[in-house]
Amino acid sequence: MTDAKTDIKQSEEWQKAVAYEITDHDIERQRQLIGFDEASRTGEYVQTASVDSIRNWAYGCGDDNPLFTDPNYAKKTRWGSVIAPGMMVGQINKPLKGDPVPDEIKQLRKSLFRGIHVFVSGSDWEFYRPVYPGDTIYSFHGAESCEVKQSEFAGRSVITVRRDVKMNQRGEVVAVYRILSVLTERKTAAKKGKYADIKPATYTDEEWQAIEDIYAAETIRGPQKRWAEDVQAGDALGVQAKGPLTVTDVICFHAAGYGFTPYAPTANRRAHKNRQRIAPFYIKNEHGIPDVAQRLHWDPVWAQAIGNPMAYDYGVMRENFLWNYLNDWAGDDAIITHVHDEIRKFNYMGDVQRVTGEVLGRRQEHGNEVVDVAVKFTNQRGEETVRGTATIALPSKARPLPLYPPVPEALAEKASQMMARHYELGGD
Repeated sequence: MTDAKTDIKQSEEWQKAVAYEITDHDIERQRQLIGFDEASRTGEYVQTASVDSIRNWAYGCGDDNPLFTDPNYAKKTRWGSVIAPGMMVGQINKPLKGDPVPDEIKQLRKSLFRGIHVFVSGSDWEFYRPVYPGDTIYSFHGAESCEVKQSEFAGRSVITVRRDVKMNQRGEVVAVYRILSVLTERKTAAKKGKYADIKPATYTDEEWQAIEDIYAAETIRGPQKRWAEDVQAGDALGVQAKGPLTVTDVICFHAAGYGFTPYAPTANRRAHKNRQRIAPFYIKNEHGIPDVAQRLHWDPVWAQAIGNPMAYDYGVMRENFLWNYLNDWAGDDAIITHVHDEIRKFNYMGDVQRVTGEVLGRRQEHGNEVVDVAVKFTNQRGEETVRGTATIALPSKARPLPLYPPVPEALAEKASQMMARHYELGGD
C-alpha cells in the first residue's frame, strides 16, 4: 500500500493534481455568480420516478419501509400509493430547457476552481409536496452564497451554498435543496495529514453483536399515528445503526440511482467520451489508468494520496440515512417539512454510526402541530460525525392529517415561469 501511494505522488498526474490553488480571483468570480438561476440541463440516472426506482432508492439507502417499497401496503395509506423517500428528489432530474446562459456568466465560470477538491459538508431542505410514481422532476439552480474560512482539515477553504429548486412536470415546487460544499486545495489536504493516525475499525464478536442488537430493535412507526399531543420536549427518538461502512454500501447507493452527473462513474466508450470532456477529473491510478477523482470513496490508495487515511462515504448517503431515521420515528401520516444537517467528520470504511435524537419542542406552523427535533450521528470512536435538526408536522386532534407548508408565492411564480419556458422551447 505504501509503495503504491508513493508511486501516485511521484507521477506526473499527481503533480498536476496538487498544483491547483484557491485564488482570490476565483473567489471573486464565484461571488459574482450569486443570484443567477439557470435551468438544470443534466439528466440523472432517474428522470421520472417509478415504483421500481423508488423501491431501489430506498433499498440502496438500507430502508425497507413499506411506504416506499410495497405498493399494496402504500395504497392503504393517506398517500394512496408509494411515494419517494423525501431526499430522493435531489437525485431525480430531467433536463430543463431554458434560455442560453449569458456570455458574461460563462466567462465567470470558465475553469472556476479548476482542480480544487470539493466535498459536501451539509444541506438544507424544505419540502412542499411528495413525489409519486410518474412524476418527472426538473430543476433550476444557482449560487446563493460564498464564504472563505480557515478549515481544520485543509487550511484555507471556500464554503459555497447552491440552491436547487426541484419541481414536477406541472411546474409545482416539490422541494428546495440547498447544498453546502467545501472546496479545498489537494496539496494542502495531502500535506496536513491531520487524520493519519486514524486506523481502520475492527470489531470483536461482542462489539459486532451490539451493533446487530441495535438493528434488531429498530422499529418503523408506519400506520400508527404519532399524535402531537403525546410528544414532549426531551422525548428520545430512539437509536438506529448505520454501517459499518463498506465499499458495498457505496456501490448500492450508486446502483440505487446516485449518479453525481456530470461526474458520474462511467464505463468503456462513455468513460472515453467523459475523459475527453473533463480530462482534469481523471487522475491516473497506481496502474497508470486514468480514473475518476471521486474514487476516493472506494479506492484507499487515492484516498490516502490526497490526505485521508482511507476511503470514506458520500455526505449525501448520511443525509438520506438521517431522513430515513426521522421518517421511521414520525410515521406514515406525518410530514417532514424541513431538514438541516452538517457533516462534521468523515465516515471512513469500517466506521459504524449510532443515530440518536430528541424532541426540542412543539409549536404551531401553517395550521399544523409541528415538533422541532435534533439528531446526531456518533461513530465508534465517540466522534459526532453529523449534526442535524428537523421540523416535522405531526397528526393532531385539530388536524389528523397534517398538510405540507405553502410554497412562497415568488418561488412558485418563478417555477411556473421556468416550466412554461421549457414547454415553449419544445420540452416534454
